[in-house]
Amino acid sequence: MRLDGAHYSDATCSSLHDAGIEFSVSVPFERIPQLKEIVDHRTLWWRIDDEWSYFTWSWRPNKESRRSYRCVVYRRRIARPRQGPIQLDLFEPVERDFEYKVVMTNKRLSASALLHFHNGRGSQEATFAETKSQLGLGYVPSRRQIGNQVYMLCNLIAHALGRELQMQAATPRTPRNTATRACLWAVERIDTLRKRLIQRAARITRPHGRLVLTFAKCEDAERDLKRFLHPLQQAA
Repeated sequence: MRLDGAHYSDATCSSLHDAGIEFSVSVPFERIPQLKEIVDHRTLWWRIDDEWSYFTWSWRPNKESRRSYRCVVYRRRIARPRQGPIQLDLFEPVERDFEYKVVMTNKRLSASALLHFHNGRGSQEATFAETKSQLGLGYVPSRRQIGNQVYMLCNLIAHALGRELQMQAATPRTPRNTATRACLWAVERIDTLRKRLIQRAARITRPHGRLVLTFAKCEDAERDLKRFLHPLQQAA
């Protein structure tokens, strides 16, 4: 599990660890007051590459806690445009500065591998954005909790079904995990599938007295429909 700083708390980390769940979470500097002082007085940083460096620090949430967690403090070298008058015809001066972030984890990864793993949480944000914009998960339809719960579950089931169909429909699978733990399947967005397969011009005909939904001839759409119908027929 990968969490942003808004979800950081001692209780969350302890609950995940006790449940046997590996996690990485961004730690806001204001949650650990002594952290800024530690970073300011740090002189030895271990190099990852030309951009990133780090050091490791052990953090115990409170005095009563028996467990301490590994915190990896990263700094990234960035270039900031220098303020004030500049001679654009000659050069654009910049000032070299650092930005910092802290990742707390119970995973046994190197600092470089942990950095890639934690930064890979952006794929989760894309999934949340997809469900909100294309499945209406950001809409609250009812004034009652049970109605909103049913609506949310229906949207999540629809999203999961769309992903499962693509995974089962002979979609190419990545042979191994990447450092960022990206999705192993090249899945398409629900809106793309909806426009390609569902929102198509068609009419209901009745050949030999049997109702048939008739589409215009399109080899790509026909191939995709057969690809998705095949796992459904096998499951039935």
